[in-house]
Amino acid sequence: MFSLRSAECCAIDEKLMYPAGNLLIPVEHGQLEAIIKEPTVTVRGVALVLHPHPLGGGTMHNKVVFHAARALNDAGLVTLRINFRGVGQSSGEHEGGHGEADDVRAGLQYLKETYPGKEITLCGFSFGARVGIEVGMTDASVVRLISIGTPLDKYDFGFLSECRKPILFIHGERDEYGNIVALRALVDRLSQQTEVDLVVINKAGHFFAGHIEEFRRAIRDWTSRQLGVSG
Repeated sequence: MFSLRSAECCAIDEKLMYPAGNLLIPVEHGQLEAIIKEPTVTVRGVALVLHPHPLGGGTMHNKVVFHAARALNDAGLVTLRINFRGVGQSSGEHEGGHGEADDVRAGLQYLKETYPGKEITLCGFSFGARVGIEVGMTDASVVRLISIGTPLDKYDFGFLSECRKPILFIHGERDEYGNIVALRALVDRLSQQTEVDLVVINKAGHFFAGHIEEFRRAIRDWTSRQLGVSG
């Protein structure tokens, strides 16, 4: 796996939004720190949202992750964000993606048990996309996937050749970790086997600085269409 030691630590202050503290999910290595938030509209499903690389400062408070979750809330989904092992109050240590895949499974299991029968959307940013999409692709309860800032320059995404679920790619035109030409080629291949959409945010980099509203709108609108919700 890889480490992005740049701006992945970008986060926002959520203390006023979650004064009661964070959710702690029991797992084999101890606990996963998480935040769960219900939408203000009718609940239409649930979503797991995953953060970028921990060794680059990535946490569930990352700005991109926070706004992705808000967009999914706007579309009517309950959102669960987790801190991977070794991050914040999550126990354990970073394991290069292998252990983190188990953390993804634990987050999905929590959603299945807490919201039985609800469709699950899995949304990952950067490292969270690489680890999460592969798990969600094979989990029957996950019905759709969102990959943000897909880091094709750092990871092999060949596993997507087996993907048969609807998937949205959101990417900055100037993303530093995922060549846009390579991503378009991947999308073209996937379009032969599943429903795939690509939204490229003009002039945006990996963290969508200055383009957050456009980024949020893309997630909200695609998810709403997937859910059959107009407007």
